[in-house]
Amino acid sequence: MNAAHAAREILEIMLRHLGYTAEVTVKEDAASPGLSVHVADPNAAAALTGKGGERLNDLQHLVNKLLRQKSPDAPRVHVDVNEHRGQQDDHFLEEVRHLAQQVRSTGQAVKLEPMNSYQRRLVHNLFKDDPDLKTWSPEDESRLKRITILPRNLPPRT
Repeated sequence: MNAAHAAREILEIMLRHLGYTAEVTVKEDAASPGLSVHVADPNAAAALTGKGGERLNDLQHLVNKLLRQKSPDAPRVHVDVNEHRGQQDDHFLEEVRHLAQQVRSTGQAVKLEPMNSYQRRLVHNLFKDDPDLKTWSPEDESRLKRITILPRNLPPRT
């Protein structure tokens, strides 16, 4: 059984136990390595995402945990319900682009709010090919870290 089929099956079973019958689709995630699992159920969106997406994060965590038990080398799974996470990501990245424009116009580095590894990956990927700006985050073990956006010609401050 491949990882995509296993991830879909795990999520479908979890949803059935929660009382939902939803369409679950899986595809390769172009934005980052791994699989993207989408749940389509307009009646369950609020219940499955929760306030601020915390239930969606929990659901994603459980799917990844169960998938890794079946297959330790399985790719990371990114779970979304009715495009909720995609809309959140778009809004988040729009705010980051606005702050990046400030860096472009002032030449001064901007330190972003603390964020989790998924959000940091989005930000770093947004600027990886930018000719004018770069990102930097500290090398430490904390779960939430702050990224600094700075002009490419400025060295990062530690």
